[in-house]
Amino acid sequence: MKIAIQGVKGSFHHKVAQEFFETEVPVIECMSFPVLVDQLVAGNATAAVMAIENSIAGAILPNYALIDQHQLTIEGEFYLDVQHHLMGLSGQEITDIKEVWSHPMALIQCRKFLAQYPSIKLVEATDTAAVARQIQEENLTGIAAIASATAAQIYDLHIIAPQIQTIKHNETRFFILSTKEKQISTDCNKASVCFTADHKRGSLATILNVLSDCKLNLTKIQSMPVIETPWRYAFFVDVTFNAYSDYEKAKKVLAIMSTDFKVLGEYNNRKR
Repeated sequence: MKIAIQGVKGSFHHKVAQEFFETEVPVIECMSFPVLVDQLVAGNATAAVMAIENSIAGAILPNYALIDQHQLTIEGEFYLDVQHHLMGLSGQEITDIKEVWSHPMALIQCRKFLAQYPSIKLVEATDTAAVARQIQEENLTGIAAIASATAAQIYDLHIIAPQIQTIKHNETRFFILSTKEKQISTDCNKASVCFTADHKRGSLATILNVLSDCKLNLTKIQSMPVIETPWRYAFFVDVTFNAYSDYEKAKKVLAIMSTDFKVLGEYNNRKR
């Protein structure tokens, strides 16, 4: 088993891979989400870990498009409590730091802390842990990374300021993806589906009423433009249910109402 992750060892994707599979699984490090999907589709990876939304910054829309475009199967989900730490070489303190490098999402999530130091330049990077590794490998003074405590441990960096995210309860939701054919599993209690609605009054409301009538709980709805058809939208929806038969009934109705109806994955809710 090999798991494709976005970033390098010590990244939050790496942490999710270890915790979801409950073992020290080997990983394929990918510096972008398209590369991650390419590794999965090519068969180099058994599964992939992909961030899909954050409780502060919201949904990662391009990742929904990648899942749909490559017809990937959502095998499961994982919610990770994200704690951001400012770190640098041993002996470095905040007064020594001239630049902070990190992923744009991490910089956004730590905006309030960073605002206290207007003289520090913020530099966007592709991955939190990759920056930590670069600081260690190149012995960079005056440069700090925002990354996980695991990254600090792996790359032997000093944590200058712990837990600097603006909102202390900060979670990121990850999908576990594969290219396997979707299997019906009647013991699941959550599903992700995708559909388009007619561009007329009440069309989306009618579909949502079907979910309610079938006793499904709508936990997420995300719209995305249909690129080939201006002003038409696809809807990515997550639902939970107590009885698989209720969900199965809703699937049959939605398949009739929308010719583009697709099941992206059926799995067990991992929300704490």
